[in-house]
Amino acid sequence: MKERLLNSALTVGGFEIPNRVVFQPMEGCDCEVDGRPSTLTIKKYMRAARSHAGLIWFEANAVCPEGRTNPRQMMLTRENLSAFKALTEEMRAAARAEGVPSPILILQLTHSGRQSITPMIAYRHPIYEEKRPVTDENIVSDEYLDTLPALYGASAALAIEAGFDGVDVKSCHGYLLQELLSAFTREGKYGGAFENRTRLYLDCVRAAKNAMPKEALLTTRLGVSDMIPRPYGFGTDESGNLDLDEPDRLISLLQAEGVRILNVTVGNPYYNPHINRPYRMGTYTPPEAAEAGLARFAFAEKHIKEKFPALAVVGSGLSYYREDLIERSEALLLDGVCDLVGYGRMTLAYPNFYKDEKNGCFDPKKCCVACSKCTALMRRGRVSGCAVFLDHYRKLYKESDV
Repeated sequence: MKERLLNSALTVGGFEIPNRVVFQPMEGCDCEVDGRPSTLTIKKYMRAARSHAGLIWFEANAVCPEGRTNPRQMMLTRENLSAFKALTEEMRAAARAEGVPSPILILQLTHSGRQSITPMIAYRHPIYEEKRPVTDENIVSDEYLDTLPALYGASAALAIEAGFDGVDVKSCHGYLLQELLSAFTREGKYGGAFENRTRLYLDCVRAAKNAMPKEALLTTRLGVSDMIPRPYGFGTDESGNLDLDEPDRLISLLQAEGVRILNVTVGNPYYNPHINRPYRMGTYTPPEAAEAGLARFAFAEKHIKEKFPALAVVGSGLSYYREDLIERSEALLLDGVCDLVGYGRMTLAYPNFYKDEKNGCFDPKKCCVACSKCTALMRRGRVSGCAVFLDHYRKLYKESDV
């Protein structure tokens, strides 16, 4: 096997990540109605466990019922704790059976906010509301927001009981904590000034940290820019261009709170999906070349890595590269752009890509074609998976293609 930085271990806190490969959180909309993993959910994560990936980042897990984006979103509770514990134990056993170290397991904690079944918004957003209209009645009160840190803390504590190594306090893609970051027009303690707009996010991070053992991994998947013009976007200027001044201030505060891994993303898949999921083929015509989005990812990631060298940075957007996947990933690591390389759609299409690369049988023909049919399934209210290479999801996609 060729010696690569990709194959080397990385120590973060007290944890040794066996290699630099990260399976990104990919929501399947396929859990049971009580939030526990279904047969489809378990199959997906067992494929991940056998993939030899060093870190498996579980999909969006709602911290409360009203924060679910669909009726089958993952939701860990005291009542279904045993199902999650059984899954993490089975995954670790599967890795051992492969003869590789157990992967690090992270559970992503979220509140879907504007994308909840009943929208719960931070403020009126004229751009987002072109696609999903709401009224002032959908604006969440300060009193409601005050209750959320305790829910994040409770979910973090349950995650450790369930066998996870740590949690991700998710702030990206226009969900509630992310939308608050751009709440320039909101009044009260959660809007306006930077300190107010970041208040709930930092409170939830702090609550998660305090609910877990000191050695647990505290992480976050952060949308460093919504790529929407200020005052309706975070990490942008009035023209909608990337502006990392406020993200830098926020990341400094997150690091001070004990965040050890920063999983970088950009854009909002509900509004500008080409930003964080560059397209290669499909019915959607992006307004920019995929290479522009990929360069934006690398620029933002390297900027953060140089400014915050102690943070372990996860790079994103890599599923696009297909036959160049491994070489491009290795180049990003060697160039100091990021410490870990994350793959989303690829993990659904070809979960054994890294295992096959190690064994000398990597097959580009099995790689994700970057069409995002997996996301289209989710938007159509179906369970989500690769509709190109997996028969079950291909059939669902054809049935829903109306």
